[in-house]
Amino acid sequence: MSTRTPHRLDRTLAAQRAIPWLNVVRPADANETAIAWAEIMKRHTTRPAPHGVALTRQGVPTYAPNPDAAKGGYVLAESAGPTPDVILIATGSEVRLAVAAREMLQAEGIGVRVVSMPSVEWFEEQPRAYRERVLPPSVKARVAVEAGAGPTWYRFTGDAGRIVSLEHFGASADAKTLFAAYGFTPDNVVAAARESLAATRG
Repeated sequence: MSTRTPHRLDRTLAAQRAIPWLNVVRPADANETAIAWAEIMKRHTTRPAPHGVALTRQGVPTYAPNPDAAKGGYVLAESAGPTPDVILIATGSEVRLAVAAREMLQAEGIGVRVVSMPSVEWFEEQPRAYRERVLPPSVKARVAVEAGAGPTWYRFTGDAGRIVSLEHFGASADAKTLFAAYGFTPDNVVAAARESLAATRG
């Protein structure tokens, strides 16, 4: 599923991620921003590389700090059950949409893990064992949520996954108006999760 709406981030993030050696960091809140900044300073002395930090002007919730944010991706909210039925992956201000969708799905008895992934590049540097703990290969139902072009996320969602993304320019309004008008909402994330679950049960 692709939510198509004009947004200034849609091509910018994809273009930045395509630049060799550039690490793109898109924190979800103030705590992730602080952890990411400390990691960038650490990397400046150990593994020098340019970084681009994409911050939001929107008001977003603040979540409990987790040092694993420095690994680029981590479990922000765990499933109520032993194994999640579906994994929601999000970055930046869209993490709050994934968290809200999780609450809605879990009220229906669907186990949902939310993964915040502030940096795809950092996450892909991690050992395979860590990456598979965060994104277990056995959980095929996945949804990626980002106010950017979708191709970045296919490697994480797989064939049964769905992507809620923004694909073209053209409109100007505040984020709340645009997201509501074009379906970039918790309800749409829930719908994408149901589609992905249906695809895995085929």
